[in-house]
Amino acid sequence: MTALAGGDVALPADIQWSDLAFISEYVLAIALVITLVGIVLLRRLAGRSVALMVTIVVAVSVVTSMAGVGVIAYRMVGTPSVRDDILDLMAIAGLAGLVVALFVGRRLIKASRALSTAVQGVGDSGVYVAPQLTLPAELAELSEGLAAAHERLAQARSRERALEASRRELVAWVSHDLRTPLAGLRAMAEALEDQVVVDPREVSQYHSQIRREVDRLTLMIDDLFELSRIHAGALRLSKRMVGLEDLVAEVVASAEPVARHKGVRLTGAAVRGMPVFIDSAEMGRALRNLVTNAIRHTPSDGGVDVLAEVQSGMACVSVSDACGGIPPGDLPRVFDVAFRGESARTPGPQEGAGLGLSIARGIVEAHSGQIAVRNAGPGCQFLIRLPLARPGVPAINRTVPRRHAAGGPPPAGPDQPRPDQPRAITTR
Repeated sequence: MTALAGGDVALPADIQWSDLAFISEYVLAIALVITLVGIVLLRRLAGRSVALMVTIVVAVSVVTSMAGVGVIAYRMVGTPSVRDDILDLMAIAGLAGLVVALFVGRRLIKASRALSTAVQGVGDSGVYVAPQLTLPAELAELSEGLAAAHERLAQARSRERALEASRRELVAWVSHDLRTPLAGLRAMAEALEDQVVVDPREVSQYHSQIRREVDRLTLMIDDLFELSRIHAGALRLSKRMVGLEDLVAEVVASAEPVARHKGVRLTGAAVRGMPVFIDSAEMGRALRNLVTNAIRHTPSDGGVDVLAEVQSGMACVSVSDACGGIPPGDLPRVFDVAFRGESARTPGPQEGAGLGLSIARGIVEAHSGQIAVRNAGPGCQFLIRLPLARPGVPAINRTVPRRHAAGGPPPAGPDQPRPDQPRAITTR
């Protein structure tokens, strides 16, 4: 062993530092040249097969190793025959590496072609079928990503088809619902213009009927405008903190004349202290649509109940009617545009275009809420769930008052309900 002067590093006796320097310099130079050649080849063949690129990478490694061994053999091994044997062994090892590289390249080509075929098959069958062969981890992850993307696209296409069908149905319904009152308006206007009707009482009746039809058309156009804003994502909400119990009281009070005219018993109850961050005008419209729809489909001897309470940390408003229930097959379509649950397209004199429930759903969902319907009791129950405002923030409006019989004093003392109990609103 030859030791460095004053150092701890020692070399075998037959190896000199000059040999190491010679080998390092030549191997480094050869490696740099081969690496540059490999990089140039990979850049020029960037659009070619992956198998070719893998072969180039392996070839660069093999040639660099053979050159390094050749330099070592030339410097350290004395006889030419021994050097030739070493180079032959390196050539055999390099050939084995190239064979393995070709095998890996063929597997990559086969996997990529299978993946490409699966993607192209989507255009024919509309369904992405993952390749059956075992894919490398990266390609398997890509295949899973393609499957997930295709599933999302399929759902988007399904929603688009449903929306398009809903739009076509809306056009058919609205065109019919507009033609019917317009035809009546034209007939009455012509009768008045041609003086076919001259009796003052009949003229007054015609004027009243024209006014009612105009009001109904105005409501229908308002609904169409609101629905178009919802579908276009152009619904602008002016949210503020309100007490949901006050909103329920206002809606029940506004629907009282309609219920009384039809002979329907309308009751409402709400607990105190339900602050919600909503657009009170829009949410009031959604709730009125539900209550009006319930009154319309409830017989004159039935009742409609509106209840607002807290369930599972959410503000919940339920509207229950006595309509006799909805066929199970129609429940998923209740909130569809222009759905009336009947085969006849001609609405009654007080009915709209079948847009009220669709508008209610759009408004509730715009408030990050949920709306649902189910059959319950003598009819069905619509349920709105809204997020409560942050705890500790009081509601702006008053709590729902109890409605009393005419002339009766308000309850006081021990009869006064607690804040967490429903306070009743009843109209008969």
